[in-house]
Amino acid sequence: KSFRPGDIVTSRAGMTVEIDNTDAEGRLVLADVIDYALEQKDTPERLINLATLTGAMRIALGTRISGMFANNDEFAAELLTSARQVGEPAWRMPLYDDYFSHLKSTVADFANSGPNRFGGAITAALFLQKFVKDVQWAHFDIYCWTDLGIGGCQEMGGNGQCVQTISRFLLNDESL
Repeated sequence: KSFRPGDIVTSRAGMTVEIDNTDAEGRLVLADVIDYALEQKDTPERLINLATLTGAMRIALGTRISGMFANNDEFAAELLTSARQVGEPAWRMPLYDDYFSHLKSTVADFANSGPNRFGGAITAALFLQKFVKDVQWAHFDIYCWTDLGIGGCQEMGGNGQCVQTISRFLLNDESL
């Protein structure tokens, strides 16, 4: 029941996606989760997702710095402030709309991956943004693994990257 390159899948939101890269399956799942979250009775005003989504982000920023994409400047600033407060390096990346053309498809609404690896983390974030609608949204593309005793867990292995950032953000958010 797996999919193959060239298959067309229909997302939970009803958009069709051409499978260009079978290794870019995480963004399909995350898109459906975003759609599910936004359909709840209490629609969120803000949405944050964290995912080890692309190797491109690890190449761009290394293993310690998480890349953050956001569709709202104030929301992004609050999250980056929280990251600085807890010492978790994060860098805001651009949602450069022109790169969405890399996901062009002649048989579906768009493809799940571009024709090459250039701007891969950006195109992955732009893919997800298509499912966000008008909610303030932030996407952290994280590595979440360390060979050193650093990060949220302070030991080798899974390091809880961005967990402290999100916790601090929630504590700082006066509307909660």
